[in-house]
Amino acid sequence: MSAWHRTVRDVDLTDPYRDPDLVTLYDTDNPAGRDHRYYRELADALGARTVVDLGCRTALLTRALATGSRRVTGVDPSPTMLDFARRQPGSERVRWVLGDAATIPPTGDIDLVVCTGNAVQHISTDGLPAALRHVADALRPGGVLAFESRNPARRAWQEWTRPATEGERRTPFGRLREWLEVTVAEEGRVVLDAHNVIDDGEDRVYTSVLHFRTAAELTAHLLAAGFSRVQVDGDWDGGPVTDASRILVFRAVRG
Repeated sequence: MSAWHRTVRDVDLTDPYRDPDLVTLYDTDNPAGRDHRYYRELADALGARTVVDLGCRTALLTRALATGSRRVTGVDPSPTMLDFARRQPGSERVRWVLGDAATIPPTGDIDLVVCTGNAVQHISTDGLPAALRHVADALRPGGVLAFESRNPARRAWQEWTRPATEGERRTPFGRLREWLEVTVAEEGRVVLDAHNVIDDGEDRVYTSVLHFRTAAELTAHLLAAGFSRVQVDGDWDGGPVTDASRILVFRAVRG
């Protein structure tokens, strides 16, 4: 049996994105942009032959990385997201795995692991050290982990209010009214409710727990997990980190 051979029965996870209607909107709401170009260019610059996209979601980037002879694996804890990803053009070039960082085999031969869309913020404080160790064990010596996370100094959660985010649009499944509301914001932990009201009046509320960590905190976790040469940028073009930086972009080499 392959080290990657896992099935839905092997992984006991609660699907955080369980609504197939809303999943169809994910790529529209999160289109390929400067972030995707950054990760594609990084894979090319490294000459990466093996890539893992951890938290791949609908796998728009994952499928774009799967070019030529490159072997790409998409890992996500959401069966709904992976079902959608498997139906998209180019999905046949990707190996799909239901799970989290613990499902990545410790083969020590992966060239690049990416964790995009601020997905690292969904990893709990208790779970982050183990997740980073799993990634380090999968990478070859000199292999790279790359990810981005929102900069806590920008306090983005203060903008996630109903007046600032509420809107309506037509979708294939009816008119959708949507907004965000923060219910908890304390000690780097933010609990966010995404409200989605469709034509029949049902409010589909999806709650996310996001962990905001400073560059110093994340760097310390990376070093403790066995990474070295941690580089942190304040934007996709290699700019410095400041309080005004919207994101923190990390590249860490397995030592």
